[in-house]
Amino acid sequence: MRVLIVRTSSLGDLVHMLPAITDIATHVPGVTIDWVVEEALTEIARWHPAVNQVIPVAHRRWRKSWWSDQSRSQRAEVLETIRRNRYDLVLDMQALLKSIWLVRAASGVKHGLDWRSAREPLCTFFYDVRHRVEFWQPAVLRQRLLAAAAFDYQWQGDPDFGLQRFGQHNQVQQPYAVIMPSASRDDKLWPAQAWQLVFDRLQMAGLELVLLAGNEHEAARAQELIQNREQTRVQPRSSLTELAQLMAGARIMVGLDSGLTHLSAALGVDTIGIYKASTPVRTPLVGAGYTASLGDRGKEPDAQTVLAAVQDAFTQRSPS
Repeated sequence: MRVLIVRTSSLGDLVHMLPAITDIATHVPGVTIDWVVEEALTEIARWHPAVNQVIPVAHRRWRKSWWSDQSRSQRAEVLETIRRNRYDLVLDMQALLKSIWLVRAASGVKHGLDWRSAREPLCTFFYDVRHRVEFWQPAVLRQRLLAAAAFDYQWQGDPDFGLQRFGQHNQVQQPYAVIMPSASRDDKLWPAQAWQLVFDRLQMAGLELVLLAGNEHEAARAQELIQNREQTRVQPRSSLTELAQLMAGARIMVGLDSGLTHLSAALGVDTIGIYKASTPVRTPLVGAGYTASLGDRGKEPDAQTVLAAVQDAFTQRSPS
């Protein structure tokens, strides 16, 4: 059976997809899995050993000049690749109108969420088979349930993200904590004074602080947070694979609700997530290590709550 998975973005959503890919590979003998992914995030799909071909799309780039000759030519190439592969089953795990053209282009029986389950219900008109998956559930669970319904199997056990290639490296230098203090939206940011208390606690445990930043603005914010502290650094701009390797070797990760924080948890690292503009009901941290998803939409956790979780991570660390 040859299968096409459609889920193009975002970083955290793709991380949440990985256990479903493992389930499909485990329960569907001889399956070949191709995956359509936004070009900047293709590394994530390629990490999973069960993925055969990654088909890049560039929605984020194309929408700036949708009708240019270059954009039209690149979209035509994507469609040609999808049509040439001749799929038996197409599983839309995104349910957004922006990616329905990819689903329609593929051969094979098209599966997706039903009207009550999809974020954009109009997508359901383009599926041959529709599945009910309750909306208010953790994202990892929803994706596993949808895949199981599409392929008619029963999964069991904890989620396997297929990220064993990274492992957890033995520390040969000073142990470190990874910090993600920035987010795509300012309403997700956590107060600087609260970060300082967390930094104090992590450094008291002998950890170097490695702050992540995705652009110059975030790097400036990170530098401002660490000020003149010793044993701190801002990670230079890195590939997703380089960041995954960095996080896999960390003693602990503390971050805002971001894709990289979810990736840390998926890698099995002890991870504490700070929620302020989103709810952990739908996107809690999931992983084999210690995880704490703190706060909620409109209700950020205070510093003492985060410090208590840090202490829990230090005292309840899972054996590795």
